[in-house]
Amino acid sequence: MIRNVIFDMGNVLIHFKPERFIKRMGITDQQAGQLLIREVFGSVAWSLMDWGVMDEAACEREVLPRLPEALRAPARQLIHRWDQPIMPMEGMAAFVRRCKEAGLGIYLLSNASGRLHDYWPDIPGSPLFDGVVVSADHRCVKPMPQIFDYLLNRFGLAAPECLFIDDMPINVAGAMTVGMQGFLFRENVTELERRVFG
Repeated sequence: MIRNVIFDMGNVLIHFKPERFIKRMGITDQQAGQLLIREVFGSVAWSLMDWGVMDEAACEREVLPRLPEALRAPARQLIHRWDQPIMPMEGMAAFVRRCKEAGLGIYLLSNASGRLHDYWPDIPGSPLFDGVVVSADHRCVKPMPQIFDYLLNRFGLAAPECLFIDDMPINVAGAMTVGMQGFLFRENVTELERRVFG
């Protein structure tokens, strides 16, 4: 039985598509776009923000020197404001509301920097959540079992009663190693609704 639904954020509740971020900034040169994606989102510094070891200012100091001058301002914007504007995942805000109305517990477990707390209120459905766990706050990331255990213990949840939703197979596998149920999200909202509500 599913009593609690635990959501990843990027590519589950909202779109996290670096290519789209580049495009909406008006960068049309493909080579420049790929360089930004690699040096910002594909950098060790970006991962260290998820770990809570580095903040956005430190990430900027690490990333910008590797880029040509013309790309430094766009990179700075991506580091500090990639979320503006938020791009909601189609159908997921309604799914969150349906879960809440059905009496299910609703939680977030996200690999993200501490700045998630700043933009979390802008994500559709966020006021309905019963709890939020952000990797940077705990210096522990998915798919490490410790972060799943922390969530379960923090909110008093029984692992077999939890369905964890993520777009990364390795993270779903991590949840399943601690006894949670798992669902690999591929923008398949209808399939997810069937899994939860039958």
